[in-house]
Amino acid sequence: MAESEPSPGTKAQRVAITGASGLIGSALSVFLSARGDQVVHLVRREPRAGYEVGWDPASRTLHPGDLSGLTAVVHLAGAGVGDHRWTPAYKQKILDSRVNGTATIARALADLEEPIALVSGSAIGAYGDRGDEILTEESEMGTGFLAEVVRAWEAATEPAQEAGLRVVHARTGLVLTPEGGAMKRVLPLARLGLAGPLGSGRQYWSWITLQDELRALAHLIDHEALAGPVNLVSTQPMRQSEVMKALGTQLGRPALLPAPALALRAVLGEFASDILASARIMPSVLTASGFVFDNDTIRSAMHWLVDLA
Repeated sequence: MAESEPSPGTKAQRVAITGASGLIGSALSVFLSARGDQVVHLVRREPRAGYEVGWDPASRTLHPGDLSGLTAVVHLAGAGVGDHRWTPAYKQKILDSRVNGTATIARALADLEEPIALVSGSAIGAYGDRGDEILTEESEMGTGFLAEVVRAWEAATEPAQEAGLRVVHARTGLVLTPEGGAMKRVLPLARLGLAGPLGSGRQYWSWITLQDELRALAHLIDHEALAGPVNLVSTQPMRQSEVMKALGTQLGRPALLPAPALALRAVLGEFASDILASARIMPSVLTASGFVFDNDTIRSAMHWLVDLA
């Protein structure tokens, strides 16, 4: 788990988290609590503790008064993109879960009329498959299913923006952690020397360790000048084959046996296109605001990853 360090001069805050039972949300809850913040969980069931507030994003139900007194809401809830094969029904679930949840939070904050920041989860899928092009927050959004999801997802914050609230779109990249996501699946294979290139292996992966993801989200909460899209990725996007090679080197195992694109599509369906997509993204806004990564090279990231596993 990452060490927590509030920004200089930052006072203890009251922060609500949606998706607090998920990989990033649960870790963020611990991180913020450890640095002295009061954390509130928004839950889709009957609240069972004093720090829980009930809401129903599917029906867009949330009492604005339940958010009173917060410093910020970090909105991370949504159906997992890689959890199931992308059937038409599941693609609709991915879209609806993000739009409905975001619109619910944004409307409640707008109706409350208190100066509460909204740090709304988003994704680098916004940029689509862009090859070797270097991308920043100023780059145009791309095409494809995930790019369309991000467009609708970010647009759903409009009520909060129109109410004059600070809204940040946290466009997160590939989160490196042994506890979940892609690395939870890859690590056991890598230990056997089986985690080779996916497809050509030349596609760029824009990554961030879970430790730096938590620190970056806290940074977005703390820094009142930040608004709009912010890329949460390291400053060193790498080709996928290089990421796997670095992992193999850290484990003392070769990174062999490539997974052909056709095989990936046969197993994963349309989601394979996202894995095979190339997004060479820079965290321009984040670094310009003074954020310094703990793990900004793939070597240090893999050392941290394997050490934690």
